[in-house]
Amino acid sequence: MSTIDEPPAAGLPPQLSWDRFWQLVDLIGGEPAVAVCATFDDGCERLSEVLAAGPVEEILGFGERFAEALYHLDREEYGTQRAVDPSDPDEPLPLSDDGFLYARAAVVAAGRAAYERVLGEPELFAAHSFRSGERLLYVHEEAYEVATGEECDHDTRYNYESCSNREGWPNL
Repeated sequence: MSTIDEPPAAGLPPQLSWDRFWQLVDLIGGEPAVAVCATFDDGCERLSEVLAAGPVEEILGFGERFAEALYHLDREEYGTQRAVDPSDPDEPLPLSDDGFLYARAAVVAAGRAAYERVLGEPELFAAHSFRSGERLLYVHEEAYEVATGEECDHDTRYNYESCSNREGWPNL
C-alpha cells in the first residue's frame, strides 16, 4: 500500500493523508472490548460525529481512504481464508462476499498497526474473519448527510466490494 498522498483523479475530493485517516480510525477505539470504546457501534458513532463537525472535504476524503484500504485487502490470499469462530476454532467456515467485506472493514477498524501487520502477513487475516466491521462502511455517508442535509452520492476511486480488485484476484 502506498502511503504517498497522490493528487486525486479529476472529479474526486482532495485526498486525506494516511496519517489523518488513521487518527480518525483511532476514534473507534480498536477492538470492541477495549475500555476506550465499550462497543464498536459507539466508536463508529463517535467517528461519525467528529467527521460531521469537520469540513465536508474531510468526510469525503475519509470515504476515499477507507475504500482504498478495503481495496488493498481485497485479494485472493485473504478472501479464500475460512472464518474462524472463536467459540469453535476447529470448524472454520467459508467467507461469503459480504462476510469478506465486513472482515476487511474489521481489520481497518482495528487500526493502522493491525492493518499493516495483516497486509504483510495474510495469514493474520483469519483472526479478524469472524468480526464484522459492517457499521464502519456507513460512517462517512452518515456524517455527510448530517453535515450537508443531503444524501452522499459520491463515488470513490476504489471499488471496495469483494472481488473487485482484479490484480488481487488474477484467477477470476
